[in-house]
Amino acid sequence: MTLVEFAIRVLDAADSAGVNFMVVGAIAAGAHGIPRATRDLDLLVEVVSGKDLDRLIGRMDDFAGFGEQTVFDTMTWGRRHVGQSRSKPPFKVELFELFDDPFVQSEFGRREKVHVPLLNRTTWLPTAEDVIVQKLRWGRSKDLDDARDVLAVQGS
Repeated sequence: MTLVEFAIRVLDAADSAGVNFMVVGAIAAGAHGIPRATRDLDLLVEVVSGKDLDRLIGRMDDFAGFGEQTVFDTMTWGRRHVGQSRSKPPFKVELFELFDDPFVQSEFGRREKVHVPLLNRTTWLPTAEDVIVQKLRWGRSKDLDDARDVLAVQGS
């Protein structure tokens, strides 16, 4: 399985589970800027009821396994659930729960359906401006590179 095949299966699972979500991380940055290599798919997921994540994770059970433990993410200050593909090579899916940070809430409210060339698919993404702000907030070197690349592509 390739990352693209894995990502499409994850997005199909999210769509069929009926949860509100948006793709974040490297794939979102690449859709608005310059794609870079990654081995994971990150989703910000709105959890309305306790069953939303269970339903989503259940839809991925045949191709991704999740650990029992929820991780508190120190970069986003939210909860995340980490899964790994059951196929080789391994790919990761990270489900970040939407939380009460004012920027994250407003970013999620502005999400838009965007065609992602890497996936040859339309899905929910943050705006290009929100990708830049989020990447600057995270501040790791790869995030700063992503922010610069989105600015370079969107500013032309």
